[in-house]
Amino acid sequence: MSTPHVVVVMGVAGTGKTTIGPLLAAELGVPYAEGDDFHPAANIAKMSAGTPLDDSDRWPWLDAIGQWAHGRAGLGGVVSSSALKRVYRDRLRAEAPGAVFLHLTGDRTLIEARMAERKGHFMPTALLDSQFATLQPLQEDEAGVSADVSGTPEEITQRAVAALRRLDN
Repeated sequence: MSTPHVVVVMGVAGTGKTTIGPLLAAELGVPYAEGDDFHPAANIAKMSAGTPLDDSDRWPWLDAIGQWAHGRAGLGGVVSSSALKRVYRDRLRAEAPGAVFLHLTGDRTLIEARMAERKGHFMPTALLDSQFATLQPLQEDEAGVSADVSGTPEEITQRAVAALRRLDN
């Protein structure tokens, strides 16, 4: 890519943001930041208890991710964030206007199976329905691309890189 983008890897829980994000960052030669690390402890406790976050829980988390992305403007970087609603992506863009989104998409059955295989993650599969209900896919006027999550992490990453390169053309 000509100018390094700050890429926000988005999607419902279980799509592989934490797996694909670092692979994408390595492929692009930029740093990766795990979006979950920006959550305050209260958010993690809520989700661990099976309680979905509300918007008042999300604003400080999104602002922190946006500040990281802003700091990487012109340098490039990859950060994960579910960014399920347009308003959340708008909030991230308010901090980092040049950010682009990579929406990891996939079949609900596949995503649920992958979530069930995860060990030690705070997001229970019980919250997957609320994630899909909340999801607002990228709109035409939003800078970003989608990549299907079927296949190996390496195949997904290559699809993502190819899609992101098309943004520059």
